[in-house]
Amino acid sequence: MKRLLSRPLTWLVAAIAAVAGTAAVVLSQPASASGPLTTVSVHDMAAGLVEGALVLDVREPFEYADAHVAGTVLVPLATVVGRADEFPKDEPVFVFCRTGNRSLAAAESLVAAGFSDVRNVDGGIVAWHAAALPLTR
Repeated sequence: MKRLLSRPLTWLVAAIAAVAGTAAVVLSQPASASGPLTTVSVHDMAAGLVEGALVLDVREPFEYADAHVAGTVLVPLATVVGRADEFPKDEPVFVFCRTGNRSLAAAESLVAAGFSDVRNVDGGIVAWHAAALPLTR
């Protein structure tokens, strides 16, 4: 219980993901047979954060400062290709933006750079907010 209290946000995200029925199974699912790029929901991303997955927020710094998801890494779209070597290519990478458009472009760039499991988050922060998932302001 003490560990749960020391990380209340993680506990909350885990509880939300469990209710959504996605906890702990997201990272065990490989990329689709059609390729290394898949589209996932914000609930899948929430479960991924609990599991310690890398989540890239490809919005601009002013957007990130306004509201962001705790545990995400800010990598604006224009810098994704230049920073690709900073991240493991053989582990799941979730890519997130405002609505899913920039993240799809970033995800495709990561696949082209050799990443084997890239997950574009459908609906971005708009869907995250609509699902009443926690934001940091």
